[in-house]
Amino acid sequence: MYKIDFGKSGIQVPTIAVGCMRISDMNEKQVSAFIDTALQNGACFFDHADIYGGGKSEEVFGKVLTPSMREKIMIQTKCGIRKGMFDFSYEHIVNSVDGSLKRLGTEYVDVLLLHRPDALMEPDEVAKAFDYLKASGKVRHFGVSNQNPYQMQLLLNSLDMPLCANQLQFSVMHSSMIQSGINVNMYNESAVNRDGGVLDYCRLNKITIQPWSPMQYGFFEGCFIDNEKFPELNCVLETIGNKYGVSKTTVAFAWILRHPAKMQPVTGTTNLTRLADCFKASEVKLTREEWYEIYRAAGNVLP
Repeated sequence: MYKIDFGKSGIQVPTIAVGCMRISDMNEKQVSAFIDTALQNGACFFDHADIYGGGKSEEVFGKVLTPSMREKIMIQTKCGIRKGMFDFSYEHIVNSVDGSLKRLGTEYVDVLLLHRPDALMEPDEVAKAFDYLKASGKVRHFGVSNQNPYQMQLLLNSLDMPLCANQLQFSVMHSSMIQSGINVNMYNESAVNRDGGVLDYCRLNKITIQPWSPMQYGFFEGCFIDNEKFPELNCVLETIGNKYGVSKTTVAFAWILRHPAKMQPVTGTTNLTRLADCFKASEVKLTREEWYEIYRAAGNVLP
């Protein structure tokens, strides 16, 4: 698997991240097989959050994490979501990281993301938390999730470090940040700018976009692969997949990787076969014609 620059961090990461949201119900043997499958395919970047499985996802991951394995992988976690609210206070950020480190059984995480925008965010307070976490060696790099350009810029004005990543929902069936860029100056639904031009902002400022739910439609409504609601899309994915000798899952990931923003999609499956199919996307480069064919098959109309 090839690597990409991780924002302005100065490090490189695998072009596909391994999502750990759904591993909370797996036993240690299953998690070991899950991690081994990833590492065998060159995927050494694992994405967590303090709320996944109520903390159980980090906990079961930590039970199989050995010192030698820790040297080979990168761990990203997220914080800021609490029951009925969001919280970017200094105390919550620091305490959340301490909790994640304890559950993961590690002294540091490579990346910390702020999970969902907190309307009551005080940028200087976040900066104080980030400064402490970096100086103490508990977190090496920082980023955000689900934030628009002005929210990131407001935070950056108080930070002495870059935001390396922004995790955003994106797939061929959830592609509004591409649609609005194609339908500029149009009076149609696809022309609505829903995110403040976050795609171009991240590209201009070298912030790596991490698409979450890359095979989902709607807000956790389901997977579009082999879904009878999307016959045309699945037909096109299958046809192109047959050309390259890969699955529809692989093609759906390859569609994301084909974009010049050099995104780092986050897998969402615990099925080892499908997980391996996700990783194969790094070996497939779609043509421009194929990329647009998939885009149109998802129901998008070019102006």
